[in-house]
Amino acid sequence: MSLIGWIVLGILVLVVLIQLGYYLLVFRKLAYFSPEEKKTSQEYAVSTIICAKNEAENLAMHLPGVLVQDYQTTHEIIVVNDNSTDETKYLLEEFQKQFKVLHILPLVQEAQGIPGKKFPLSMGIKSAKYEILLLTDADCVPASEKWMQSMQNGYDKGIDIVLGYGPYSKKKGILNKLIRFETFHTALQYLSFALAGHPYMGVGRNLSYKRELFIKNKGFASINHIPGGDDDLFISKVATKNNTAIVIKEDAHTISEPPLTWAAWMKQKNRHYTTARYYKPRIKFLLGLYSASGFLVYPALIAAIILANWWMALSIYAIRMIVLAIIWKKAMKQLNEQDLWSKFIIFDLWMFLYYFIMAPALIKKPAKKWK
Repeated sequence: MSLIGWIVLGILVLVVLIQLGYYLLVFRKLAYFSPEEKKTSQEYAVSTIICAKNEAENLAMHLPGVLVQDYQTTHEIIVVNDNSTDETKYLLEEFQKQFKVLHILPLVQEAQGIPGKKFPLSMGIKSAKYEILLLTDADCVPASEKWMQSMQNGYDKGIDIVLGYGPYSKKKGILNKLIRFETFHTALQYLSFALAGHPYMGVGRNLSYKRELFIKNKGFASINHIPGGDDDLFISKVATKNNTAIVIKEDAHTISEPPLTWAAWMKQKNRHYTTARYYKPRIKFLLGLYSASGFLVYPALIAAIILANWWMALSIYAIRMIVLAIIWKKAMKQLNEQDLWSKFIIFDLWMFLYYFIMAPALIKKPAKKWK
């Protein structure tokens, strides 16, 4: 084998070793996660907050699932109506006649200089009566009537933040599977990193933290100029290895309707990825190293097959795929996404293309509106 062949094979080995490090040291924490038995159980008063801008259709479909939660302790549901011009106002008023826990907070003017959802969410938090805040979106529905119970049960001594999981509903078609896999893959990262002591984000579809934590850190003041980040950048700022817990039970999930077209999905993902540049340097490095190594696997594999030794290259690749398959299978079972596992090789190949497609979003200027 030539010198170039050895160099190429060495690159493949290095890339695969980096990948194995992430899977065996970080991602296995979610795959084999088993929450500790709590010595004492306590139910907290909860304020659930939903921001809605022209969401009448979604609220009609999904808000009842929040309003009928089986939670005996004091709680309230706050819907912030952010300058809606559709039937949202009248729909909420009808719901309020039937459900006394529903509180409507109408906003009739836009916040100058504060793009995105942060202003309406801040107003909802400011009006909240209770310390435990539970956040979700208008297009989400709890997976069960125990959602509120299960999420608040994540709190214990010293815990200020509870990260949940918000999958998309299962439908036919390859786009739905790719969307659900990408959602799983994102959760695999942020939930595993949290368990490893490096929490860096949550998702606004299913997230809880204490009102005191929000007030103490002056809310979104430091990121008000950024359109996104009300979930990931805020959590990145205030989360520590000691104050963050995760809840991944199926009855604690919230389920969202997925985008129906490639264009809609790409627009959504571009909006999310534009906030990644604001992550802490350590997190940007760790996530960047994982993505770069994942992207380089297949170019390095092809180069090693051609320029080095094909059976050695395939053997190295096989070791990675065996570890990946085991971790993904267990993690998918944890998050009730196990139907995706049978296509894990296809999804791994897809991630190479996905990294290539999404790379420009890391330098693109964020959109100024959240709706």
